[in-house]
Amino acid sequence: MSATIKDIARETGLGLATISSYLNGGNVREKNRVKIEAAIKDLHYEINEVARAVRTNRSMTIGVVIPELNNTFCAEIITSMEDEFRKKGYATMVCDCRTDKALEKESLAFLYRKRVDGIVNMPVDTSGQNLKIFESAGRPIILIDRKIDNLTCDGIFVDNKNAAKNAILKFLEKGHRKIGIIADPSNIYPARSRLLGYKEALREYGLEPEKRLICYGDCTIRGGIEGFNELYRNCEDMTALFIPNHEMTLGALIAINEKGIPIPKKLSFAGFGNEDFAKAFSPALTLITQPTDKIGKQVAETMLSRLEGTDEEKDRPPHDFCFQTGLFAGRTIAEPENTAV
Repeated sequence: MSATIKDIARETGLGLATISSYLNGGNVREKNRVKIEAAIKDLHYEINEVARAVRTNRSMTIGVVIPELNNTFCAEIITSMEDEFRKKGYATMVCDCRTDKALEKESLAFLYRKRVDGIVNMPVDTSGQNLKIFESAGRPIILIDRKIDNLTCDGIFVDNKNAAKNAILKFLEKGHRKIGIIADPSNIYPARSRLLGYKEALREYGLEPEKRLICYGDCTIRGGIEGFNELYRNCEDMTALFIPNHEMTLGALIAINEKGIPIPKKLSFAGFGNEDFAKAFSPALTLITQPTDKIGKQVAETMLSRLEGTDEEKDRPPHDFCFQTGLFAGRTIAEPENTAV
């Protein structure tokens, strides 16, 4: 015979009201939570999640829609936020929309029908129309990395402009003046900001950005390969290269290696990635690093405050959180030689 809530009460010595509050997603004292969870495990009690969702109008599920699940930035953030949600009894339902606006729309509609309690989105469609159903229903929305101005929601971002600017300044300080970039052609917030940072750094040194030193890739490994090959054909005097995207960083390195170009002797290099990625190469790469663990934890903390916080926390105005990037100082930036690439 299956265990009941009364069995849990006898096992823990707690009242039915306390146990019911826990089972329905309410707040209970920490020591009581520990007792209840131990009893649930020992008695093999099965919570009827469907019935609880109907009673409480809460599914204890957070919807997540991201452009590419195989994107390292996305994957690391999801791992971090899932750990935090799990501690509070929430599950995540992750949808990969393949950077396709139609698939993103379908995914958001699907998650709405599944009655997720809140939505986390790194939007492909920045019009905000597909998220309006969550806004109208009063379900919390958190955007990662990309802004939508006409939406009531919280946002978690990194300082993309200064991240790119600081990397370019490293080149300039070493004497480079012909610095190539493989940019993201989209109009999303981080892409615009990183390209702006590149241009601002050059202008601080009295240099006007040259169109021939700017090419565009599709934020994939293939995009990095093709982008570098284009720059290499058109800019024989390029002495440094900056890649403001992790996947294109890897692609560009593949193309550079295939052409046998020594880094940094013939070409100084900086890109996006993490410390482990940087150390996997010889010499170690100079890379901009993003605090994905902190971002994931901030996403979870912000969502939980909207769902379970005080009335003041639930009703506070939307807030943007901005994290600073790091710079792993590898050994791929050196003074330029007199000879061209």
